[in-house]
Amino acid sequence: MASFSSSSSSIFFIFVCLLLMFVPVAPKNETVFKPMQELKKLKRIRSHLKKINKPSIKTIQSPDGDLIDCVLSHLQPAFDHPMLKGQKPLEPPLEKPNGYNSSDENIETVQLWTESNEFCPEGTVPIRRTTENDVLRASSVKRFGRKIIRPVRRDTTSGGHEHAVAFVNGDQYYGAKASINVWTPAVTDPYEFSLSQLWVISGSFGNDLNTVEAGWQVSPELYGDGYPRFFTYWTTDAYQTTGCYNLLCSGFVQTNNRIAIGAAISPRSSYKNKQFDIAIMIWKDPKHGHWWLQFGSGLLIGYWPSFLFSHLQRHASMIQFGGEIVNSRSRGYHTSTQMGSGHFADEGFGKASYFRNLKVVDWDNSLLPLTNLHLLADHPNCYDIKAGKNNVWGDYIYYGGPGRNERCQ
Repeated sequence: MASFSSSSSSIFFIFVCLLLMFVPVAPKNETVFKPMQELKKLKRIRSHLKKINKPSIKTIQSPDGDLIDCVLSHLQPAFDHPMLKGQKPLEPPLEKPNGYNSSDENIETVQLWTESNEFCPEGTVPIRRTTENDVLRASSVKRFGRKIIRPVRRDTTSGGHEHAVAFVNGDQYYGAKASINVWTPAVTDPYEFSLSQLWVISGSFGNDLNTVEAGWQVSPELYGDGYPRFFTYWTTDAYQTTGCYNLLCSGFVQTNNRIAIGAAISPRSSYKNKQFDIAIMIWKDPKHGHWWLQFGSGLLIGYWPSFLFSHLQRHASMIQFGGEIVNSRSRGYHTSTQMGSGHFADEGFGKASYFRNLKVVDWDNSLLPLTNLHLLADHPNCYDIKAGKNNVWGDYIYYGGPGRNERCQ
């Protein structure tokens, strides 16, 4: 009995050993490698946040949860750029474009963070603090704060980006101006966005495209919510490796202590109700050649230094006004992400979204009405556009749409 028990124990031991040879041990990448990978990613994120979140002398809590840091103006991210290191922001240009009239502008629209009547002190700039969650929502730390790389020709439908835009080309442009109606379009996928903006463009639509851009956008991926936010963008190589949104890389130099780029706009327009718009002007300062940005009733926000660019060092060759959305087709059909108000152009004032007082700046630093305006809607059954002109609004457009509907699949 004892010898039988001993031999059965030996057989059992051999069986267990054989079994262990074929049963996979918990893989290292599950027990060690994955947490190591996560730790490395977290380390990269924290290092990146340290780079873009500068020390502040005051922090203001916004009702929407944003933290607005008041950063000494010469310590903002722009001055990490090798060509700006050790410098300070330039004084604003003395002259605005000839024909500029602030009475065209609506001054009722502000930003949520200012509703407490707290502002950043003189000598500082308000910067929306970037969080770990903001970066984690991006496809990678490297791509955080950048647009998705895509073909940018406005006459194609590739890349998942769809437009309804008015544009002028065929001349030399030194800036543009418009008042842009602000809405809260529904964005139905976290990796899509809806924006309305002004583009100042030069170069070909290949790898050397230069742009400066400003307007409002709803981007759950970038901001983590559905608020329309004032934003800027720039690139000098067709969105590949240069440029970014807002102040998320070195480049744009902010000079204003009252407007936070990337902060939520308030109030917003509503259907058949009161309408709100923001005035935006971008122009090339004739003296230094930098591209200045103005928001609202004459508030100079800052500038893109001319050395950032190749073609835009001289002038722009195209100006665009209008809307853009991303259609990811994540459910296998066209997105229901709205552009503008989510209503088609034909519905008109109070229902459709608009741009009014469209103008361009010429070689003589004069604001002029548009000539030879072209309209383009990539998918007119989903989002469309129409133009008009009158004595009050000058050149204007209505644009937008609901996305997916019986004619847009």
